[in-house]
Amino acid sequence: MFWLLTLLAYLLGSLSFAILLSRLTGLPDPRDSGSGNPGATNMYRVAGKRLAVLTLLGDLCKGLLPVLLARALGLSPDQQAWIGLAAVAGHTFPLFFRFHGGKGVATAAGVLFGLSWPAALLAVVGWAATFGLTRTSSLAALCALALSLPLLAWQQTGLMPMSLLACLIVWRHRVNLEKLYAGKEHRFKR
Repeated sequence: MFWLLTLLAYLLGSLSFAILLSRLTGLPDPRDSGSGNPGATNMYRVAGKRLAVLTLLGDLCKGLLPVLLARALGLSPDQQAWIGLAAVAGHTFPLFFRFHGGKGVATAAGVLFGLSWPAALLAVVGWAATFGLTRTSSLAALCALALSLPLLAWQQTGLMPMSLLACLIVWRHRVNLEKLYAGKEHRFKR
């Protein structure tokens, strides 16, 4: 059951809501506009608030649903975390879109909500506070990640897969980190 759910989580993660919503509404592929990332932040830039919110909800749910299903089927918290990691891997390297995916932040948030709502809530508060102060989505995502991992470690919930998830997200943000260091990262207007 564990391996089947891991595969299903990866396939579900491979569905890119940004790309699908763009196709349904006749908009260009978000990978060809803005930051080139098929995620909620870039959808906000290229398609507006409504499609960004729908992308965010879709990406969040594809991380949350496999974890909740694994829990309902009696899998251990560590197995649930590995299944969540598979969903994020699907988002970042989607089978259906030539492995050109997003950064995994919203999908990881869904995984966190499934594993530990206190850790997820801490991540949301950290994201909102950092974004409110800096108006920089990438920095907010990385700070949210940094806040939630110690709580997961303290709860002893999926520490190894969640550490790998954090490494994946930081790696996917490597260009953003370079831009942050150079003072050239995109900031949203107030």
